[in-house]
Amino acid sequence: MSVTRSKILGCGSYLPAKCLSNADLAAMVDTSDEWIVQRTGIRQRHVAAEGEFTSDLATEAARAALADAGVEAQSIDLIVLATATPDNTFPASAVSVQAKLGITTGFAFDVQAVCSGFVYALTTADAYLKAGLAKRALVIGAETFSRILDWNDRTTCVLFGDGAGAVVLEACEGEGAVSDQGILTSHLRSDGRHKDKLFVDGGPSSTQTTGFLRMEGKEVFKHAVGMITDVIEDAFAATGLSAEDLDWFIPHQANKRIIDASAKKLGIAPEKVVTTVDLHGNTSAASIPLALCHAVRDGRVKRGDLVLLEAMGGGFTWGSVLLRW
Repeated sequence: MSVTRSKILGCGSYLPAKCLSNADLAAMVDTSDEWIVQRTGIRQRHVAAEGEFTSDLATEAARAALADAGVEAQSIDLIVLATATPDNTFPASAVSVQAKLGITTGFAFDVQAVCSGFVYALTTADAYLKAGLAKRALVIGAETFSRILDWNDRTTCVLFGDGAGAVVLEACEGEGAVSDQGILTSHLRSDGRHKDKLFVDGGPSSTQTTGFLRMEGKEVFKHAVGMITDVIEDAFAATGLSAEDLDWFIPHQANKRIIDASAKKLGIAPEKVVTTVDLHGNTSAASIPLALCHAVRDGRVKRGDLVLLEAMGGGFTWGSVLLRW
């Protein structure tokens, strides 16, 4: 039976030029390289330059993805941009990316699910392609979290960074088998009861200010592994596949301890886990596409590989996407 699958044609990424090492942060707040690495696995993070916006990072990643896919910008009829740090309250930063790419047809919008944003955006674009409302999409995760950090709060400012990653997604016909290329299954969740554990203490409606990121780190860690396991087990149940069938596990790059604990609980071999949190810290919605592109570029992820993506973010939101590259 023929079914429509959303296949990834190519990917691209972008990190701002400015890089802050743990030593740099130790000169700013009471912390150390040893403390940060031991608790998070992070060694450095990138910070957008003055006048460099989320849409700029997103556009650079999109251009790289288009080049990798070998397609023209004008062939894109849908842009879904995952971000919690848009250029403006409105319009959506996705329309700024659309304009910068010279695209004047189709439609573009933002998705806000914080660190789960790319999984949500990929699932959203997949639904539009399957419904025949678009044929080829750009799915982007881009963030400038440096703009919402309290740089005096050592518990949060050491964790986050700026960056962007993107993929080109196209509707293709598959046989309806797990051997098909493209997205095989997606699972999304949220539970608003946990809002106060990870949030920004500002907004247009509440304080008329941007606000700063606030987090109860121990509480987030406590919930993360269980929630992540939930949507991954659903992905396996929906496809009849298992951890042993995976070629690669590409989780949200928030904290190496969470990544390792999740993989262990799910029975995923350490050598199948892609970890890049040491290179760019937690880039929220950008972290999965950054890690994916890194693994594609270094030759680990190859055509035909079975890849599992997962993330958890503020809200709480969480989700998984199982795809064949």
